[in-house]
Amino acid sequence: MNTEQSIDMKDLKAIKLELTRFMMAYKFAIDEMNTKINILKDEFNYIHDYNPIEHVKSRLKSPESIFKKVNRKGYKLSLPEIKENVRDIAGIRITCSFISDIYEMSKMIAKQKDIRVVDYKDYIKNPKSNGYQSLHLILEIPIFMSDREVKTYVEVQIRTIAMDFWASLEHKIYYKYNKEVPTKMIDELRDAAILAAGLDRKMERLHKEIIEIKEADQAEQVSLESIIQKEKFNYPFFETILQKM
Repeated sequence: MNTEQSIDMKDLKAIKLELTRFMMAYKFAIDEMNTKINILKDEFNYIHDYNPIEHVKSRLKSPESIFKKVNRKGYKLSLPEIKENVRDIAGIRITCSFISDIYEMSKMIAKQKDIRVVDYKDYIKNPKSNGYQSLHLILEIPIFMSDREVKTYVEVQIRTIAMDFWASLEHKIYYKYNKEVPTKMIDELRDAAILAAGLDRKMERLHKEIIEIKEADQAEQVSLESIIQKEKFNYPFFETILQKM
């Protein structure tokens, strides 16, 4: 092996090491965010006796997928350039029960001291033209490696079950038709998105009504217990008899 080949091998090893560390940072970022989300979910459940999250999914883009996007967008083929322009390498999708849960979860995530919200897109209040709805966050979180701290981007999508159902099927339909969906079907998909949004609003209203009924029942129970305690205080004779029975 000559000197030139030796240098080339060293360069390749160095490139491979940097690419590995580059991808590892995003993998660790997903792990970090999943831990944070689980903690927030459990805390919310303990305090409110209610779990706002139905399920959480995460994915890490493959190097092949990253490079395809880089070529498609015309970005420079360098790791710093990729980091700044391809911000969905690490992705997490949170599916919530109700619309109010989406905003509650986004607030709890944004309040984390080591998280910086880089971008916020509300496709719930402002749906896409095809009917798509979701809340998109681009977050920056620190990942502590053995010899460095790496600020890493993570895309978080938060949506309801109905939004997720529509988006998943819409994606499959587009994939099946190679993204050349007939106009009639596009209109029907948009109508289906409107129906899904209506279902979300209806379920949200029913959810709030149940909470109000529950709170009223609890208030009534507290009031009744207060009256009983007061009566027991006023009539110690009857209390004594009851204790002997």
